[in-house]
Amino acid sequence: MNICVVTDDNSGFTSSEAKDLGIYLIRMPIIINGEVYFENQNLSENEFYEKLNENCDIKTSQPSPGDVLKTWDELLQRYDQIIHINMSSGLSEACHSAFMLAEEYKNKVFVVDNHRISVTLKQAVYDALTLIKKGYDGEKIKNVLEDEKSNSIIYIMVDTLKYLKKGGRITPAGAALGATLHIKPVLAITGGKLDAYAKCIGVKKAKKIMLEAGKEALNDKFKDIPVDDLSFAVAYTYNKDEALIWAEEISKEFNININDILIDPLSLSVATHIGPGALAIAISKKIK
Repeated sequence: MNICVVTDDNSGFTSSEAKDLGIYLIRMPIIINGEVYFENQNLSENEFYEKLNENCDIKTSQPSPGDVLKTWDELLQRYDQIIHINMSSGLSEACHSAFMLAEEYKNKVFVVDNHRISVTLKQAVYDALTLIKKGYDGEKIKNVLEDEKSNSIIYIMVDTLKYLKKGGRITPAGAALGATLHIKPVLAITGGKLDAYAKCIGVKKAKKIMLEAGKEALNDKFKDIPVDDLSFAVAYTYNKDEALIWAEEISKEFNININDILIDPLSLSVATHIGPGALAIAISKKIK
């Protein structure tokens, strides 16, 4: 059986990476001052952050149903089945929309909601490719991926509360207080949703909290999983040099080879709600 994988660009795959792997990307629209943009098509990273800094009206949206259906129809001329892995349903309506569209593609398109985003979503794509190589069919791949949905965590330090305020996640008074006290909030993505985890004064303290949270996850959520079966990753927004330093700190703290740590920027769609200067640690179980 010939099976392919489709994911959205919140997975962090570039077009060249997707081509090399033989996977297919759905672009997430970014709307700036009423105009529609797509990452790395008509919007570069530098252009995006310039517009963000200029306080342009920036919103995110889900792909149009027409674009999704066109992608599926074209691929089904070459493949028997499609594994469609969206960003978490807890963070976007795109997953719910894909489920509804797939009702007309029974046994052809299998939409996966395994509560992933960014680097953990990328790992899920790698897992799907592993299962395809093992000869699993679409339904079994979907079931395995969704059974593993709880086996990932992300802890992310946000540099400023400004963009959380824009998204209505904190009050204006809370954002002002955070700026005065140099508070760096640490957020957690578990179970597919973004939740507050800790409020830290300064980057050093925020990093310490994230490392402690990662260790706690190893001793709890991942206690029965060998470290070699885990994927460690760093995600960041517009601060690659700091991300590389952060990866070195994670490598030392967890005694893992830095070359085994995935280091990826967050997609511009996600960065809309996070802003620049964010750093994250992610841990996921790998399917072998």
